Formats: sequence, C-alpha cells, structure tokens
Amino acid sequence: MKDVLRILLAPLLWLASFSATYGLHGIGCALGWPEIALWGASVFRVALLTAWLVAILIQVAILIVLHSDRFRAASAFTQWASLATAWVGLVAVLWTVYPVAVITACGGNG
Repeated sequence: MKDVLRILLAPLLWLASFSATYGLHGIGCALGWPEIALWGASVFRVALLTAWLVAILIQVAILIVLHSDRFRAASAFTQWASLATAWVGLVAVLWTVYPVAVITACGGNG
C-alpha cells in the first residue's frame, strides 16, 4: 500500500492543487477580489500566486522526500515510478496552474 501511495502522491496532490486554485479563482471573482488592493497588486492576484507557489513547494517537497533514505522505496521499479510521477506532478503544477495564477481573468479584471 505504501508503494501505491508513493507512486500516486504527486499526481493526486497536483489534482487537488489544480482544483483548489481554480476554486479560489471562482471565489475571488465572485467576491470582487480583483478590485481590492494589497501590496501593489490585487488580493485576487496575490491569492492565486500564493496558491500556485504553495503547490510548487509541495511538489518539490515530495521530490525531496522521495529521494530521502527514510522514504525510499525498497523496489527499484517503485522508486523509479514514484520519482517519475513526482516530476510529472511538478511539471503539471508549473504548466497547468500558471495560466490561472498569472493571466488576467474575471472579465478583464485582475
């Protein structure tokens, strides 16, 4: 069971962060966050960029943990597969969450 968790952890956390960021986007648009200023930007932009950064950091942490001796898989295949899916999770977060975190939204606001 631990091997399955090692292999699926990064993609599942990518899915959760992808869904959470898009949900945050909808909430921010509905509550008018693009019009509220914070640190020279809007609350909307700060919230989305923070969510994206946290998702990236989580994926990097997964990679670091899977490389550690304590959490390394006993099987060479499981170790390879878990590291491969961890890299896929990191690239997926970078590629798929970028547009919602950076590109203008909410009907031209943000």
